[in-house]
Amino acid sequence: MNTAMTREDLEQILDQALQDVTEQTAGVRLRQGDQPPGEDLCTVHITFDKGFSTSLTLCADKSLLARMARNSFHEEAVTPEDVEEFSKEYLNVLCGKVTGAMYRATQIPAHFGQPTFYRGRYEPEGQEIQFILTYSDEHSEGAQLIHHVPCSQRDGAASDEA
Repeated sequence: MNTAMTREDLEQILDQALQDVTEQTAGVRLRQGDQPPGEDLCTVHITFDKGFSTSLTLCADKSLLARMARNSFHEEAVTPEDVEEFSKEYLNVLCGKVTGAMYRATQIPAHFGQPTFYRGRYEPEGQEIQFILTYSDEHSEGAQLIHHVPCSQRDGAASDEA
């Protein structure tokens, strides 16, 4: 998105979308900070395959995702499969909100593929980190939303194919 949107504008869109979707779908308030998630992580990754050639990765404490899933499903306990299902749907909703905001800002329609869930940390091949937004909640559980761009892109703004 080098010509379509500045990095700062994209960061703002991602931050606002993440905070809104998290509170609306899971009743959890996340705030930006600089303490990364702990060791027991799950990652959900999604690639934009039309309009922008970037990807987003949500890497979060498993305990945070489990609490978000319990809140969303209104259940006392959730299985690992429930956490995976919730996490993928959460990222779908987040990306829907992001693509809507990006379309309003750039007039570029975007499409994203199916999210993929991983236990532990996942780093996509052929992509490099453009920026990381780090969050924590009132229980000091953390998450990072990572924006990846193709390795050939430069730092600065997101590309027209972000």
